[in-house]
Amino acid sequence: MLSARDRWDGPPAEGAAAGLQGFAVDKTFLSSLKGILLETELALTFIIFICFTASISAYMAAALLEFFITLAFLFLYATQYYLRFDRLNWPCLDFLRCVSAIIIFLVVSFAAVTSRDGAAIAAFVFGIILVSVFAYDAFKIYRTEMAPRTTQEDQQ
Repeated sequence: MLSARDRWDGPPAEGAAAGLQGFAVDKTFLSSLKGILLETELALTFIIFICFTASISAYMAAALLEFFITLAFLFLYATQYYLRFDRLNWPCLDFLRCVSAIIIFLVVSFAAVTSRDGAAIAAFVFGIILVSVFAYDAFKIYRTEMAPRTTQEDQQ
């Protein structure tokens, strides 16, 4: 009996090789405003995770979860793999990601600052900065993708 490792079907067809190019990183996206916002959110979330790990380990799960969610969105957008899931409303999902992160980091940041530990205070400061970045991202998503657009036909 042949295993999958022993069997060789020949070289891949052109369509199969082209399908592997779906994971190529779009460098123009990484330098766009949305890419920079996602990279900033990712970096600040990682810094907050490190601060919570050093001071209050009970709050590090929220930062770690948001780090992985933001990393997933950055991967999906940078590789344009999200286009393969056309039934999902990506602007709405991204908006809800930002709003939930705002709520989570506001609560966790204000809860952490009560411990008066140096790393917890640093996590509070970075958390407030991160909340403002998420709020700006949510605002941009709403203005560009979700707000109803007025056209010439609506105004007449």
